[in-house]
Amino acid sequence: MIEIQPVAKIDAAIEVPGSKSLTQRALIAAALAKGESRLIGPLESDDTAYSARALMQMGVAIEKSKDWRISGNSGLIQPAETAIYLGNNGTATRFLTSVASLGNSTFVIDGDSRMHQRPIGPLMTALQGWGVDIISTLGTGCPPLNINGRGLAGGTTVLPEGKSSQYLSSLLLVAPYARKPAILKVEGEVLSKPYVFMTLAVMAEFGIQVECARDLSSFSIPQGCYEAREYRIEGDASNASYFWAAAAVTGGRVTVTNVPVPSLQGDAMLVPLLGRMGCEVSRTEHGITLQGTDRLEGITVDMGDMPDVVPTLAVVAAFARGTTVIENIAHLRIKECDRLAAVVTELTKLGAHVEERDAAMIIHGNGGADLHGADIETYEDHRMAMSLAVAGLRIPGVRITGEKCVGKSFPDFWQRFALLAGR
Repeated sequence: MIEIQPVAKIDAAIEVPGSKSLTQRALIAAALAKGESRLIGPLESDDTAYSARALMQMGVAIEKSKDWRISGNSGLIQPAETAIYLGNNGTATRFLTSVASLGNSTFVIDGDSRMHQRPIGPLMTALQGWGVDIISTLGTGCPPLNINGRGLAGGTTVLPEGKSSQYLSSLLLVAPYARKPAILKVEGEVLSKPYVFMTLAVMAEFGIQVECARDLSSFSIPQGCYEAREYRIEGDASNASYFWAAAAVTGGRVTVTNVPVPSLQGDAMLVPLLGRMGCEVSRTEHGITLQGTDRLEGITVDMGDMPDVVPTLAVVAAFARGTTVIENIAHLRIKECDRLAAVVTELTKLGAHVEERDAAMIIHGNGGADLHGADIETYEDHRMAMSLAVAGLRIPGVRITGEKCVGKSFPDFWQRFALLAGR
């Protein structure tokens, strides 16, 4: 357990680790490329370690130091001697399922008990449309999975829902290696669209240009092989969100120095939302600066495209005046925990008045006047730990249990968070 100490004044410049989302996408493209790639500034965390280890099980050579060197296999996936275990890394589980489908042997994709509850059925259906022999061994539509790999046939397949952009990104990343040019159609609303555009941007950087409909309902992916290259990873906007939020709730000033403008990451759009709540935002070549205010105002916002920063905004909203309505967030329920329910529960412990809906959260704020300390449960979810820690910068007695879960995406979070107080 770690107790957060309130801070009277914040004026800090912070550098955050590399983007987890970009690291995992670039790692897949580099692994499937021909030749050696270099990833500059990748995130070294539990999640990216799972991804790298799985690719090494499939025959990819990865040399890690400050930067990573990846010897690509041109899409030739080697048999894995043991099950590929990915913990509770949803991105890696979805991505590596498709990568394993390129092989010509049997693969088992597994994870921890929470991963056994996280759906992957729509991805399985789409892969089956490309001729992949894949089953959920427990018959639940969740991992563990058994794949009798024989490559991707290509042609047209349908992803029956876009609720998780990870399904779509997973299919796009491997589609160039199909035996026939691949066409992917998507039914239903595509959520978290910025992550799809991120995937397309990474693919383009590695030499594959995808044609897609404006509404992301269909994609045409050419056959080809990624080209090895040097690729620089942006600072992680999701992890930067906690430092911008710290400025917002304390009325302080924080500059995150390594999230560029513009950014490939949709979560950087949290900053304009904090601007709508009353904060002052400035952007320079050195990063994004947020100056807090002594009066935050509630807002209504659709966050279907920014699910990972919903907990961050919800914490800020608890210190605002007026009602904040966060809509279109049903997909938070299939994250590392049911984040929608978890955020409501933990904010309520702090004295906030929060309502839970099937796909929304409503926070009734009064400037934080009724908030008080409490022991916060993290549900082994890194984003719960980091977002709720922000509340402790303003109110005494906030204690975070299970604080080591931040290792999933931000191993030295607590050390960098302490910099806000000048420690």
